[in-house]
Amino acid sequence: MTVAVFLVSLIGAMALGMPIAFALLACGVVMMLHLGLFDSQLLAQKVIEGADSFPLLAVPFFLLAGEIMNAGGLSRRIIDCAIATVGHLRGGLGYVTIASAIVLSSISGSAVADAAALGAILIPIMRRAGYDIGRGAGLIAAGGIIGPVIPPSIAFVLFGAVTGVSISKLLMAGIAPGLLLGASLACAWFFVARHDNLPAAPRKRLREIGRAVVDGAWALVMPVIIIGGLRTGVFTPTEAAVVAAVYSLFVAMFVYRELTLKALYQAFVNAALTSAVVMFMVAATALSAWLISVADLPGEVVRLLSPLLDQPVLLMAVMMALLLVIGMPLDMTPTILILAPVLMPLVVKAGIDPVYFGVMFVINCSIGLITPPVGSVLNTVCGVARIPLGQVMRGIWPFLLAESVVLFLLVLFPKLVTVPAQWFYR
Repeated sequence: MTVAVFLVSLIGAMALGMPIAFALLACGVVMMLHLGLFDSQLLAQKVIEGADSFPLLAVPFFLLAGEIMNAGGLSRRIIDCAIATVGHLRGGLGYVTIASAIVLSSISGSAVADAAALGAILIPIMRRAGYDIGRGAGLIAAGGIIGPVIPPSIAFVLFGAVTGVSISKLLMAGIAPGLLLGASLACAWFFVARHDNLPAAPRKRLREIGRAVVDGAWALVMPVIIIGGLRTGVFTPTEAAVVAAVYSLFVAMFVYRELTLKALYQAFVNAALTSAVVMFMVAATALSAWLISVADLPGEVVRLLSPLLDQPVLLMAVMMALLLVIGMPLDMTPTILILAPVLMPLVVKAGIDPVYFGVMFVINCSIGLITPPVGSVLNTVCGVARIPLGQVMRGIWPFLLAESVVLFLLVLFPKLVTVPAQWFYR
């Protein structure tokens, strides 16, 4: 009965058009009334406690770093470097997109920010080169979702904050799967480029390649600083976010000198607005998370799926299928905040590595960002490219299929995640 009350109140509030954060608060009030625990002071206390978390300070700083990178020329130089090195291949702009997406992912940690930066720079170039824009926009969207997987990742910060799993271990465990996603896109693009008979640009001279690499060196060294610092324990994920923001600000203002005061102000405003949305959602989820614990909803879920506890691979497959379906209408942040605390006790009971599950959870939610009807990354790319959603959907399916195959392989072979992760965070 309690599970039904939780689901009906939450889904009903969202169906009425409430924003996710308010729907979570409404669900919390209904749950409190159902359990006979309603107290306005307790409600306010739990909401405030939800946002009072040191690890969550990483969220606004990573968002700020992404905004400054896009406004200050760091993103453009990373893409210019990729064009100089791999742009001469058949369909070279596709490989440029994938390489740039991987590098940008290791800096910003936001799928929407990465997709917006890639689309704004590469879509006009693809148009001039005669590429199918629907296909190119689909590749940009699919490349953008590598952002939450390769560290630094806002999604891993949120997952660790609500489940208690080590954020540092989650970040390090995302490196190998993120590179696999990039490799799968490269394989898919190889066949697409030959099927569509895409052109190859002239090979850049060695001097031009060297100039592009030198010009982009300040931007390219940023992932080394962040991931290296996390790997060696020099700083925590929250401190890494601060380092990313300060470093990108220094390079944009004093090295590249492209960040004006007006653009800096707008970057702060954009980061603040996005952070406010995310943090309010986290705060609202804290009430529901507490009530979920009081009502023992995880226990009910464990009892429901208890026949699968001795078959971890099958259990993971069932949970991934469930998340794929839920990820279509629901965005990544609410999916993590609502479902991660519910499913984690089941994962622990089944003997599944919580870090592995966290990586799989985030990959699954990332794929949800490029599936309709919500698909926030899809809509971002559509807006940047100024093309209808249907055109991008027709172009994205080879890349969506490739990333889904990676997800399937990681379910069948967990060591593809756990073995590299042990090396990265030991």
